[in-house]
Amino acid sequence: MADSNDLTKTNDTRDPPTAQHALAASGEELAALLHSNVEEVLLTLLKNPALTETDVAVLLARKNLPAGVIEELCKRREWLKTYALKKALACHPHTPRLASLRLLRELYLMDLMQIALLPGVSAELKRNAEDQLIARLPQLPLGQKITLGRRGPARVAGLLLAEGHPLVVSVALDNSHLTAAQILKVLAREGVSESVIHAIAQHRKWSCDYNVRLALVRNPATTLATSLSYLPELTVSDLHELAAPGIVPHPLRKYLEAEIQRRIQGGEKLVAEKEPSDDGQPSKDT
Repeated sequence: MADSNDLTKTNDTRDPPTAQHALAASGEELAALLHSNVEEVLLTLLKNPALTETDVAVLLARKNLPAGVIEELCKRREWLKTYALKKALACHPHTPRLASLRLLRELYLMDLMQIALLPGVSAELKRNAEDQLIARLPQLPLGQKITLGRRGPARVAGLLLAEGHPLVVSVALDNSHLTAAQILKVLAREGVSESVIHAIAQHRKWSCDYNVRLALVRNPATTLATSLSYLPELTVSDLHELAAPGIVPHPLRKYLEAEIQRRIQGGEKLVAEKEPSDDGQPSKDT
């Protein structure tokens, strides 16, 4: 049997690592220290000459990495020369805001798009990544605009839709991230081409959304035939609002007034209607 002195020696090797251990560690010992929760140990580990880019990547994969360690890494130019580490630093939740913004400017387009869509990324970082994408839109070739229109975040897809390029409009409208809010922003913009308005009015999804239909009726570029097809689905209160002077062209206003009279004669009242339901359609009391 091992004597007490042997047991003591064995236990000594399991003492918590110190900064001195971190400075000279290598191999398996260094790999183990990468998972330390002691900030002083991790900061000293960054000075270890045996530390590699792969080791730093392991550190940055830790979401609980202390902010002090992140700040120190941001100061080390030798680590910022590697694109993978630069991207990992930009995405880390503990990276200082200004450092994150600076690093985002240096990331590739598709990586920015990925950051803007990742569910685990903070809302502020998503917004900043979108801002970087938007800032680059004017200089992008058509191929990249098509890619962003098809797969990009809602705000980016909405802006590309508003630009009105025929090859981008169709893919942007089918973008799974695009929201009705962005469609409404496009319809509210001045100078949007009639082809964009027509594409929205003909789209199988957006043409069925109540609020989008309402915005289309308001839009002077919407054809009279399209607006008339929506009138039977609008609430009386919305019809009254649209029929006010200066909201829609005079020919359409006549049809609005006629539709209101038809509803009134049919017994509909403003109080019998409610706000549009979750499915985008107005709900009415029976």
